[in-house]
Amino acid sequence: MTGRFFCTELLIGKEKVARLKRSFVTIVGLGAVGGYVAEALGRLGVGKIRLVDYDRLETSNLNRNILALESTLGESKVEAMRKRLLDINPACYDETLEVFAAEDSFPSIFSDRPDAVIDAIDSLNPKARLLVYCHENQIPVFSAMGAATRTRIQSIQTGDLFKSRGCPLAREVRKRLRKSGIQSGIFCVYSDEPARQVPNVLPNEEDNYPRGRKRAKLGSLPTIPAIFGLTLAHHAAEYLCGSFDTSVHEVSGLA
Repeated sequence: MTGRFFCTELLIGKEKVARLKRSFVTIVGLGAVGGYVAEALGRLGVGKIRLVDYDRLETSNLNRNILALESTLGESKVEAMRKRLLDINPACYDETLEVFAAEDSFPSIFSDRPDAVIDAIDSLNPKARLLVYCHENQIPVFSAMGAATRTRIQSIQTGDLFKSRGCPLAREVRKRLRKSGIQSGIFCVYSDEPARQVPNVLPNEEDNYPRGRKRAKLGSLPTIPAIFGLTLAHHAAEYLCGSFDTSVHEVSGLA
């Protein structure tokens, strides 16, 4: 009988699968994007995954969150994902932190120093502070910008955050990172499709809410956030194992 990761080994080789098994990834945010990141990294065989989210699954998540089922409504997202990952790969060591991503929770979020961090936060200030922390501490981070209100898969792009265009969330994140002296070096997935709905937020309103303001619901499809999440997982996994291209043995950088 073939092994759990046999098909992955056929494509990228046993050594790269072994690297993934030795890797430790922290995923911050298990919404529509982060859930697909965790799913893909679990199926790729990443050996240790720390799951961070303070939220619980609700009915409005059913259209887009891979964790949302009638049987999981009301359950914490981290616990639902932990059980799902163990069902995929019992050898995966999963840690759960049911906390809001803020500076007072960073010591727990970043303990034992992960090999890579996935930023799938949808609140502006917590996202910016997480990215600043990762940059200042030289922790590789892969970040998702705005996926809601988009419909065009051909508009999804990857690259350095400071070269991204057309995303209101990315623009606001860049402003905050520049205040911390950061001008480059943040890998992200974003869409250059014009957002169909932009929350009516005054320029400095968000600054009054360190943990993120109460957000209005935005329209979204199941497809676009899933592509964002799978794209982030793909790039993070390539970074961890040294590229999926079997003719390339090392990667020189994130972007």
